[in-house]
Amino acid sequence: MAVRRGLLDLHKGGRVYLAWNDGYHTTGYVTALTPDKTLAFSWRGAGEPDETRVRISLKQSNGGTGVTVTHSGFGSGKAWAKAAKGLARGWGSSLENLQSVMETGHDLRITLRPMLGITVGEFNSEVAAKLGVPVADGIWLDGTLEGMGAHAAGLRKDDVVVGAGGKKVVNFPSLANALQSRRAGDKVAVVFYRGKEKMKTTMELSPRPLPEAPPTARELADALRAIYAELDPELDGCFAGVSEAEASYRPAPDEWSARDVVAHLLAGEGDNHSYMTELVSDAERYYDVIPGNVQARHEAIYASYPAAAGLLADLKRAEAETVALIAALPPEFVARKRTYWRLGYNLLQPPFHTREHFNQIRAAIEAARKQ
Repeated sequence: MAVRRGLLDLHKGGRVYLAWNDGYHTTGYVTALTPDKTLAFSWRGAGEPDETRVRISLKQSNGGTGVTVTHSGFGSGKAWAKAAKGLARGWGSSLENLQSVMETGHDLRITLRPMLGITVGEFNSEVAAKLGVPVADGIWLDGTLEGMGAHAAGLRKDDVVVGAGGKKVVNFPSLANALQSRRAGDKVAVVFYRGKEKMKTTMELSPRPLPEAPPTARELADALRAIYAELDPELDGCFAGVSEAEASYRPAPDEWSARDVVAHLLAGEGDNHSYMTELVSDAERYYDVIPGNVQARHEAIYASYPAAAGLLADLKRAEAETVALIAALPPEFVARKRTYWRLGYNLLQPPFHTREHFNQIRAAIEAARKQ
């Protein structure tokens, strides 16, 4: 379970604030700090009877560093027993992951996390009305990936998931929370709407594809260049013989045109550049927050290009910049396994999502030609 927000002022009396996807959070303040040896702070977790204390001790040994966490100050009774059990489980998984990240770069919060095999769209009351779904909260499936759990369980495009694993699902974070204790191969009940009909199925969670980052920045750049070389001709093919009117046609007010989709892909490359800059400068803002589809941003990009050809050309230029940024990664960053592995994992994912956008482009153009 990844910390969604965190604040730690590293000085005596400094503030401590941690928050997780499931709504649990804790506050406190630093009570002791000896660099490279000890960090102690108070802990007041949400729903816990009172404040407790945490001490983290570091000890150099055999070329490595031993980490000991002591969480004390618990009282007696059922509420305290429940809190102690949950915290022991949380510290155990955190330390296990810390060791994995530092030694191999592999983040167990990623490698052990299952997949449903879905792509999602932005869901709101207007989309719900269009789909005939009697709810305004949930996960709207923009598509399912063949060979993965959701597709095998019978879920399809335009279904709206409202429950998973016995928990209510209202948005993507709540879906992640519902599955956070699950592993690939587990079977979970999924509740969803298909139009007005509420349905239920059992889904087997799929293992997550785990591309491995090559050992050097140059090899990572070459691997990403090969992905772009495969995808770019497909994208060009989508626009072959397409007029500007067809490329700009929006099938509905809340649906994207072919040009809108390319603007989205171009914005995504810009996000890649910002993400890499943050990682290299050790200034990553949030671990698990993906920038949303801000329509005003897409509109600004869309309006900056009078023709689709210009958008496509700049997308390829941005891809080339992404490759160049990777090739220029400093050796000390590549040696920092905890971030280099995650960068490679994110960039080398199978291009399922990109190809879903290609299908979106084809559908918009087809709709334009039917007018």
